[in-house]
Amino acid sequence: MKLAFAGTPEFAAVALRALLDARFDVALVLTQPDRPAGRGMQLQASAVKQVALAAGIPVAQPEKLRTPEQQAALREAQVDVLVVAAYGLILPQAVLDMPRLGCLNIHASLLPRWRGAAPIHRAIEAGDAETGITIMQMDAGLDTGAMLTQSALPILADDTTASLHDKLADLGGEMIVEALQALSTGTLLPRVQPEEGVSYASKIAKRESQLDFRESAQLLARRLRAFDPFPGGAATSGGQLIKLWAGEALAQNSDQPPGRILQVDEGGVLVSCGEGVLRLTQLQKAGGKRLPARQFLQGCTLQAGDSFDLPPPADQA
Repeated sequence: MKLAFAGTPEFAAVALRALLDARFDVALVLTQPDRPAGRGMQLQASAVKQVALAAGIPVAQPEKLRTPEQQAALREAQVDVLVVAAYGLILPQAVLDMPRLGCLNIHASLLPRWRGAAPIHRAIEAGDAETGITIMQMDAGLDTGAMLTQSALPILADDTTASLHDKLADLGGEMIVEALQALSTGTLLPRVQPEEGVSYASKIAKRESQLDFRESAQLLARRLRAFDPFPGGAATSGGQLIKLWAGEALAQNSDQPPGRILQVDEGGVLVSCGEGVLRLTQLQKAGGKRLPARQFLQGCTLQAGDSFDLPPPADQA
């Protein structure tokens, strides 16, 4: 079976490595153009491109895949299957129709739940007990294609998007190898996604990082886990912007207004919420490093009675 692979970040690179380790013939890799990164903003190759170049695989990096010229490399490769994982570009129907056996996507959720751009973040934020990987046949819709195989993974109480990403990436690599092996023998039967249970994982907006302490402590604690490593949480007190990276909801309530700092000690910063109390345990000053609360407070003037500013309501943002 002759493959092409389309992907960009580390999640996709894990799957590409798995395919190469399994001795699949990957004739072409599609990945997004090199982007400026780091303090020097030097052009940097994607994680997928780095794997491809190390393996001696031809790489194409079109800005889009809309025109015949942008599609030429894939057309000329004449592959049986295009495997897609976190590519970041929309595949038009002409591209979907090119591979003899179609295009397979590695999606990081249990479809039809969390179709869309940020399934790992949204599963943690929503408090889901589990997530997983779905290998699906791609069609023109947004993650609406028929499912070939699916495997669940529990979301642990301390999972962040970073830790869950790594586990799902490994699972996706294993599953795409198994799916392609089954596809080659004709033992894999697609099944249509159910109409019930559909939800959409919208892209993370920058404004979401600003914590609104009018919400419940439980939700805010989940959101901090969901936004680690990007974009992180944030709050402002006394004109000082503070990044918030970890916290826990306490089994207690407060009669203080949301955002009021109730207690500051080595265990963390306790903040009154719309429902419950949030203990912030990992924080970061502007220009500083992420630190446990004990170390952070050694160089910070936060104290009980101070307040974090509340952002405007979502409908006014």
